[in-house]
Amino acid sequence: MINLRNDYCGVCHPKILEALCSKSKNTYVGYGLDNESIEAENKIKMLINNPNASVYFTVGGTSTNKIVIAHALKSYGAVIACDSGHINVHETGAIEATGHKVITVPNVNGKLIAKDVEELIKGHPDFHMVKPGIVYISNATEYGTVYTKSELISLSNVCKKYKLYFYIDGARLGCALTSKVCDYTIEEMASLCDAFYIGGTKNGLILGEALVVTNETLNEDIRYAIKCHGGMYAKGFVNGIMFNELFSNNLFFEIAKNENKLAEKLYNELSKLGVKFLFKQETNQIFPIFDNSLISELEKEISFEVWSSNEDSTTIRFVTSFLTTDEDVNKVIHLIKNIKQN
Repeated sequence: MINLRNDYCGVCHPKILEALCSKSKNTYVGYGLDNESIEAENKIKMLINNPNASVYFTVGGTSTNKIVIAHALKSYGAVIACDSGHINVHETGAIEATGHKVITVPNVNGKLIAKDVEELIKGHPDFHMVKPGIVYISNATEYGTVYTKSELISLSNVCKKYKLYFYIDGARLGCALTSKVCDYTIEEMASLCDAFYIGGTKNGLILGEALVVTNETLNEDIRYAIKCHGGMYAKGFVNGIMFNELFSNNLFFEIAKNENKLAEKLYNELSKLGVKFLFKQETNQIFPIFDNSLISELEKEISFEVWSSNEDSTTIRFVTSFLTTDEDVNKVIHLIKNIKQN
């Protein structure tokens, strides 16, 4: 069975496992205050060219989003996202459970657009409504699309105009930054937002994310919020070791770049076979559309998620991971070619 269901389907990248094993007999201070975590933090600060930023290693994406958004908002505050945003669709009401409303606008290819944010803000004019306090996006998006620099600048400008925080969910940030359509660096992106996280769970680690806070006001007392919302664990040094290795020898970008490369090959070759897609390929997620009659045959050899379906066709999602090989991709292409011909 070829696993294209997600990009966290394996334990971890071999180099990450090697780093953990080589330090398995060491002892550390807990709660992310160890030397490994500090060294990893400094590497990230250097990467974004911001020595004043703060970095916190958290457990997973949902808890990180919950921590940042709940910490940023007052009791009457709300977060703005597009309707396909992860916090609105795939986090089981985690944000609402903190007492904060997620208010949405329709997505455009999975993206939140600045003009729509401004219109929504204008629609919340007084104290009879929740007050928008933070804007949330994910990059790459739920559809594998990537924000352009101009789109990020526009969102950043709207947030500054209305005094909102701008927060970026980077669960698949590596794939976004190494995408063929990306026209900015992580340093440039970091300068446009108040906080973002660098996904490790979906980029070769066992678990964990690196929350980067660039706004000093938002950073105040955030360790309390991390602890309060269950995002701080005693063996924080485990994340420190993993992120330290991830940002050594360009591993973070190499993993993501290879995932994108394999997804692009799969997209191009399936396109040649006449397969249609929901979106153009930009990162490691692609969404091919097949006749319903073919799905059961695909399921015999490939693990994937069904994205949507109707009477005639089904859209599925293929996701390449750090474990995906060129041989895997060739097998999938060959399999689909045979199924379509029979």
